[in-house]
Amino acid sequence: MKLGFVSAILPEIPLRELVGFAREAGYACVELMCWPPSRAERRYAGVTHVDVTNLGSSQAAEIGRIMLDAQIEISGLGYYPNPLSPDRDEAQRSVDHLRKVIDAAAQLKVGVVNTFVGRDWTKSVDDNWPRFCETWQPLIAFAAERSVRVGIENCPMLFTRDEWPGGKNLATTPAIWRRMFAEIPSDHFGLNFDPSHCVWQQMDYLKPLREFRDRLVHIHAKDVRIDRDRLDDVGIMAHPLEYHVPKLPGLGEVDWGRFFSVLSDVGYRGPVCVEVEDRAYEHSLAARQSALRQSATYLKNFLAPQ
Repeated sequence: MKLGFVSAILPEIPLRELVGFAREAGYACVELMCWPPSRAERRYAGVTHVDVTNLGSSQAAEIGRIMLDAQIEISGLGYYPNPLSPDRDEAQRSVDHLRKVIDAAAQLKVGVVNTFVGRDWTKSVDDNWPRFCETWQPLIAFAAERSVRVGIENCPMLFTRDEWPGGKNLATTPAIWRRMFAEIPSDHFGLNFDPSHCVWQQMDYLKPLREFRDRLVHIHAKDVRIDRDRLDDVGIMAHPLEYHVPKLPGLGEVDWGRFFSVLSDVGYRGPVCVEVEDRAYEHSLAARQSALRQSATYLKNFLAPQ
């Protein structure tokens, strides 16, 4: 396994400086964000460390040189929109750009793209299913043609009033993953698994590693702390941010020793990328960089030397 981090937390740093920091902080890889160059619509979105909109051979070669010079790998290209948005124009823009990210992954010989399935949050899982099939069957076929694996993150995107009640990402539970992979059995369709999203949904985060071992494309390392007193007060039907907060690895409720033990037992040998969404470390660039250094120091206790 190789330790990396998600580049969204350092949006103001250009690629060369970003990977130089990664090497200095003890990382081996980085998941590079590939949003269309534009204003962010939400936190951690709108970050562009690789502009795939017009990625030519010279730009791709330059990215390759930057990574090689720093001796840092690209764990995957990341773009997390809502391809199943009820706004059809938004959904189509997401799909069109996602195809460009997949093309860029093939061009850069990365082989992994991480994203969300998406969802119309006002509808049930069953009512979303026809659009899931209509959208994702051709997308995965497109990725397979380019030898790119797509990792779907399991974040429900169910935090704010405009995401309530269903959340903006369909792929949130083992029951839905089984159904997704039965519908699209391609080896190029898998999971970008984040254990923290299981914790606040009151689900076991170790069992899926065993059942879906062959679908693990990429791993996010993020922790979460549940405020039990607040949960007792507002209940699980409240907006989830009312009773939980994302934390750095080791500062929440994930047992990282057990997590890495099972991850290694099932034969996972891919990237594990720290995703910093801990507001206690977001007041400055220096604080966010400190968060990444702290996370690397902690997680290296569970990884073989790189």
